[in-house]
Amino acid sequence: MNKKIESLFTPWKIGNVEIKNRIVLAPMGGTCLFGFAEPNHWDEEAAKLILKIAQNNCGLVIPGIACIRDLVGNKWLYQGDKKFLKLKEFMKEIHKTGAKLFIQITAGFGRSFAVSKLTESIYTNKVLRTLCKPFVDVDRLTMAPSNVPNRWSDKVPSRAMTKQEIEDIIEGFAIVAKKCQDAGVDGVEVHAVHEGYLLDQFTLNYVNKRTDEYGGSFENRYRFATEIVKRIKSRCGKDFPVSLRYSVVSKTKDFRLGALPCEGDDYKEIGRDLEEGLKAAKYLEEAGYDMLNCDNGTYDAWYWAHPPMYMPQNCNYKEAEAVKKVVNIPVVVAGRNEPIYAAEAIALGKVDAMGVGRQFLADPTWVTKLIAGNTSDIRPCICCHNGCFSLAKYEGTPNLQSLSETKAMCQCAINPESMNTKKYHITRTTKTKHIAVIGGGIGGMETARVLALRGHKVTLYEKSNELGGVFILASAFDFKEKDRMLIDWYRKQMKDLNIKVKLNTEVKDINSLNVDDVIIATGSQPKNLNIKGRDKAIEALDYLKDKNQVGENVIIIGGSLTGCEIAYDLYNHGKNPIIVEMAEDLIATHGVCLANSSYLRDFFKLKKVPVYLNTKVKEITDEGIIAVDKNNKEITIKGDSKILCVGYSPKPLVKTKKLVGDCYEVGNLMTVIWRAWDIAMKE
Repeated sequence: MNKKIESLFTPWKIGNVEIKNRIVLAPMGGTCLFGFAEPNHWDEEAAKLILKIAQNNCGLVIPGIACIRDLVGNKWLYQGDKKFLKLKEFMKEIHKTGAKLFIQITAGFGRSFAVSKLTESIYTNKVLRTLCKPFVDVDRLTMAPSNVPNRWSDKVPSRAMTKQEIEDIIEGFAIVAKKCQDAGVDGVEVHAVHEGYLLDQFTLNYVNKRTDEYGGSFENRYRFATEIVKRIKSRCGKDFPVSLRYSVVSKTKDFRLGALPCEGDDYKEIGRDLEEGLKAAKYLEEAGYDMLNCDNGTYDAWYWAHPPMYMPQNCNYKEAEAVKKVVNIPVVVAGRNEPIYAAEAIALGKVDAMGVGRQFLADPTWVTKLIAGNTSDIRPCICCHNGCFSLAKYEGTPNLQSLSETKAMCQCAINPESMNTKKYHITRTTKTKHIAVIGGGIGGMETARVLALRGHKVTLYEKSNELGGVFILASAFDFKEKDRMLIDWYRKQMKDLNIKVKLNTEVKDINSLNVDDVIIATGSQPKNLNIKGRDKAIEALDYLKDKNQVGENVIIIGGSLTGCEIAYDLYNHGKNPIIVEMAEDLIATHGVCLANSSYLRDFFKLKKVPVYLNTKVKEITDEGIIAVDKNNKEITIKGDSKILCVGYSPKPLVKTKKLVGDCYEVGNLMTVIWRAWDIAMKE
């Protein structure tokens, strides 16, 4: 073991419960043992993942939120003993691993409930709302401390909770905690004075406008959270550990507008500032909480609790370390954690443990590999959120995540087996083939990898001199260090699995190959923008090959994710980007998580990057572009250089059903990798 991480593998205590090491599985919605977006039951996929994580040396395992009442069907979590009997048997397996497990229970979502188009249609139709209420009670799902706007939709406002509803939830927590205790669970975690969820909304002045004992003063605003822990302790005993998921600072400027971790963002906090965050931490400890599981942010500043690749690594330590100075209970910190950084902070007594979430989805065995020193074998999380939390939104839409995606939360873009083993799993072939894979990008390498694991002989052909394909250029940004690590991981996999790789080899005729089968993964090509002066602009990929070819003032034609990342990169390198987009918002697409897209949108607002929405480019000139705005008015935008980011089209070598990646359908890394499995599992 690397000496720099030894402090991660020392024991610590939460109350009287000893944890064998300082690595905590941070709870993620979707990994709930009782199910998440459906009536509670026992979720076999979640149980399988949680057990695998425990078997691979995670010290404290916290599955995702268990809703105190079902999202569908309105039953209370404590109703029905079957799932608690299954939990009791499951805890025996968990304890064989030496790990400890806390069950996280949530009071609800309040104004953060991710309202979808379906939810909007139910709520806005009074007849439909009444008919659906026994099954999907939108009014209850979105209720908050006060009448406030929903984070996702203007059509479904939150109404104020009654005191009886508050009391019912408090009692519900106590009943569930006792059932968990009786099932052998090591503790519970209250969700949450964190991320702007329901309990957090009660603590925040900008959301809580109540005039009764649950609003107004500091003590009143934190009353809901303190009454929950007191009720649990009265039912389960003072020695039964209760953790609290806690966001130290809200990092919030306004409804739907967050504060950024970059220079120049001097803002007035409308939520919980650090002074109150420290005061509240001490107050919550005095109320009976035994651990604070910390980060920052709200759904209005969602990138703090769910950091995309644009956020700094280890982004929440400053505030968590401040909490550690004022409390006597353990402090855990989550948010793009890196083991060496965490180990140093733990060794110095600045925090007690590191919380890690999505890395466990990308590779549930990463802690075991870390202990063994096999860090190059760890498949890295790239912070894309494409599989685990793909709640997307842009101007004029609610949450764009489909019902099937909601049910399948905490799957993983780069590891299809996470939470999905019934569909995706390695089975050895009964008939070994020699299979050629044409194209050495991510799609080609994943196809080759799965084929080799299944027992096939694979030859991978790549026309360039290195593996990685277009992903090499896509990972060229400073903030894509995890993408570059993923490319390295794939290249090592090709060697470790003895896959024959032929570089600098362009296959023009698949019939010339002496193989049993051929799979094509040859990527895509840029779409052609048929306008005057097209030759005066460069393609996004050409820019990424040589960033020095642009001037100071750069017009990006297309406000897609690629266009916005290029603009972000240009700004950070001292250039002046200008974004021109046809749609009514930037990154106006399904599948890009709001935590990712809102960071870029908020960044451009803060830095006053010129953004022209609802604007169509008519002509590209030497001096810039001529465009037409939403009022059909012609405008001129000056710029030294022009970069085209208008999308891509499939470019298959031949027409066949065995296409993988963007040559089949242009998408994201998740569609590429999952398609590779779809094809390779059939061979």
